[in-house]
Amino acid sequence: MTPQRPGVPENYDPADFVPFAVTVDLAVFTVRENRLHVLLVERGEEPYRGRWALPGGFVRPRESAEEAARRELAEETGLSADTLAGLRPEQLCTYSDPDRDPRMRVVSVAYTALVPDLPEPRGGGDAVRARWTRYAPHENDVPGRLAFDHGLILADGRRRIGAKLEYTCLATAFCPPEFTLGELRQVYETVWGVALDPPNFRRKVLTSPGFVEPVEGPPRRTGGRGKPAALYRAGTATALHPPLLRPEGRTTP
Repeated sequence: MTPQRPGVPENYDPADFVPFAVTVDLAVFTVRENRLHVLLVERGEEPYRGRWALPGGFVRPRESAEEAARRELAEETGLSADTLAGLRPEQLCTYSDPDRDPRMRVVSVAYTALVPDLPEPRGGGDAVRARWTRYAPHENDVPGRLAFDHGLILADGRRRIGAKLEYTCLATAFCPPEFTLGELRQVYETVWGVALDPPNFRRKVLTSPGFVEPVEGPPRRTGGRGKPAALYRAGTATALHPPLLRPEGRTTP
């Protein structure tokens, strides 16, 4: 007879509850060639064999959701341990619609991240291929019918990383060590999907303590007809006070 574990009521029977599985899914974004990209994998197994999906998989009995997220990302994309060591995925949401997976009841813990300088992925595990795919929903660059409810997770992740740029200094990580305010503005326009007013953006950046620091030396010529642009580097701040809020109602060209 199996001894009763301490703290467990004598009349408790796990069989009284319908079992279900827990998975993790990752919406990982980066900026490449001034375009927002998302990491996708092609499924090699049913359900949805051959369809594109977010990296992810089942949580093992003796690991946490975050441990599973890192393991699945490494297995399905071939990203190295050194690369993943710098990745800090942020828990996005829990997706628990009873019919989201045709196999059984599956609850997914989703994570998202916006990370610079990520290498080319390669398929592994139960993923046939992995690739960076341009995220442009209105131009059909992201496959329109992702597996499961991954289209919903992807849209939620896009909103989360956009909000992250409002209150952190993360955007400077996507610029060269020395950059113009135009280059910094391009990062915001790429992630937010909106066109920003240059003078207003400049004012907000330069009045945010510690956001950027001027670089001594001659300005950089930008290739336009205007005067050369001043150079800046990332400042010491990690958070923006006040936040740099995304404008509403203005879209990129």
